[in-house]
Amino acid sequence: MSALCYNRGCGQRFEPELNRHDACTHHPGVPVFHDALKGWSCCRRRTTDFSDFLSIPGCTKGSHNQEKPPELVKPEVKISGEKRELADMKPQFDEFIIQAPKPLDSIQRPSPDEPFTRLQQKVSTSLKQSLEKLTLSRGNRPEEKKEDADEVKIGTSCKNGGCTKSFCGTASDEETCTYHAGVPIFHEGMKYWSCCKRKTSDFNAFLSQEGCTRGKHVWKKQDVGKKAVPCRFDWHQTGSQVIVSIYAKNCNPELSFVEANSTVINIHVIFEGEKEFEQTISLWGVIDVGKSMVNMMAAKTEIIMKKAEPMSWARLDLPPPGSPPRGEGDEEMDSNSDE
Repeated sequence: MSALCYNRGCGQRFEPELNRHDACTHHPGVPVFHDALKGWSCCRRRTTDFSDFLSIPGCTKGSHNQEKPPELVKPEVKISGEKRELADMKPQFDEFIIQAPKPLDSIQRPSPDEPFTRLQQKVSTSLKQSLEKLTLSRGNRPEEKKEDADEVKIGTSCKNGGCTKSFCGTASDEETCTYHAGVPIFHEGMKYWSCCKRKTSDFNAFLSQEGCTRGKHVWKKQDVGKKAVPCRFDWHQTGSQVIVSIYAKNCNPELSFVEANSTVINIHVIFEGEKEFEQTISLWGVIDVGKSMVNMMAAKTEIIMKKAEPMSWARLDLPPPGSPPRGEGDEEMDSNSDE
């Protein structure tokens, strides 16, 4: 007859006569709940989600154990001269919450108001060569006449966000333009326009969203200097580093920078001449600023952050207090996987 294994993190049924010395994968330690992080004292994995905590695989192999651990004696407290039992404790884990020691290697989260330091920049050979080619290309380009610059060419697309119309002649100026007056926002895997906030996780569905504002077509944009644009970026982690990749081609090393303190990074990238990308991220974990750096390449910019403690990050950004749980598909800021 099968028996139930009482080793923590196992909970499987087994045949006693087939119980090998490596049949059970379990946690020999105790649950540790500290500063919203949940984990086991025997291994370093931590998570903020209780369901993820329950699914953390065991870190030790051994034999199954069919002996049920003895129940802890519930303490009594004296109130108004009379003894009464405390309210029933939650099963399975709450007794360990009281007894769990504070991890020795836990780092106190520093204040986000710490002063910022610019991260060291490394410019790749591929980016240097690409920027040199662009400089030569611009130098050999003939000057554009003013009348040519003012003329709208056939096939020029409307510059209003979300409009897919092209200039077909003077009749196009009489058409009504249906566009988005806001700016595109890519956040936590969702894509939407700030003016109507119809959210989707599919990029093609986002591009095909009909505009919410009516007006005139705009065939030429005024030159207003740097143009703030959204930029695709993602991240992954190793045991000791977190790497953020920003897919901005031909960034300008002289005008671009990343500054950081232990828990916040400010990203400022100028790329493809006049495009500008800015992002501020409150980090999920703590980093060592002095051992972090920025690697600028022709196709992307990588921010390589050294973890202050070797533990897995559940996500890149720290959600604000009281934020609702994220649904499926919100993977833009999620960790890909440990490498």
